Amino acid sequence: MSTLQELFRRGTSLLEGVPHPYLETKLLLLKCTSLTEEQLFSSPEKSISRKEERCFFQLISKRLAGYPVPYLTGKKEFWSLSFKVFPGVFIPRPETELIVEKVLEFSSGKEETLVEIGTGCGNIAISLARESPPARILATDISRKALKAAKMNALENNAGNVTFVWGSLFSPLKKLDLKDRCDFIISNPPYLSEREWQELDREIRDHESRKALLAGKTGLEFIKKLIRGAPLFLRPKGYLLLEIGEGQLKKVLRLFDSRWMDIASFRDLRGIPRVVAGRKK
Repeated sequence: MSTLQELFRRGTSLLEGVPHPYLETKLLLLKCTSLTEEQLFSSPEKSISRKEERCFFQLISKRLAGYPVPYLTGKKEFWSLSFKVFPGVFIPRPETELIVEKVLEFSSGKEETLVEIGTGCGNIAISLARESPPARILATDISRKALKAAKMNALENNAGNVTFVWGSLFSPLKKLDLKDRCDFIISNPPYLSEREWQELDREIRDHESRKALLAGKTGLEFIKKLIRGAPLFLRPKGYLLLEIGEGQLKKVLRLFDSRWMDIASFRDLRGIPRVVAGRKK
């Protein structure tokens, strides 16, 4: 039988061509051994069972075939919380934490109504629920598979103040009669153009949700609908916050009309304009 240290060395060697071989080897070992990170590094000479070793090398093979690590481990960290993900459910990205930061910055901290359109695994809505317990949060998605993951994540992260509803864009808000009642509408919508989709790494195109990423020919199709439709449901001075793609800022700003004020953009840690915010007049 192999030891943890031996498997770690073999794993990092096999994954030498991936961006983060050390980190990915660690995550796959943790998945197969059910150890904590502390146990993994405090007992390098610990022997691993044949079953655990087979599991590890099966996951290594899948990773080398292009499967994203979160789909192999079944989880992804966001806002220091753990979220279940599986094929067909969009994997959260760290830059999206900027939306959470800005909502918390603009929020009064009181009993506000927040709506997230296109919640995916629920990472934004659940993170906000944990940070702002008084908030009433509605999270929607067109994907029933995504909503299944989001509901599981809400239970695991004790986010009882989030309600999940199936539906496209503003249709759930119409059914719930939320006209002029939302303090925040937030979204990380699909924003890739057809050209950008074709230029993505095969790992993403082959395994992640096309619907969650591809907006259409220009990449602005969903963003345009959100900016045009949000004023009907926001309170006066209510906020719309959207994640946008690299190079989209000028085009997105031109979509805001006279119904909006205090329009601003915010950069992620790489210096890329990533979030746009506007307030209903």
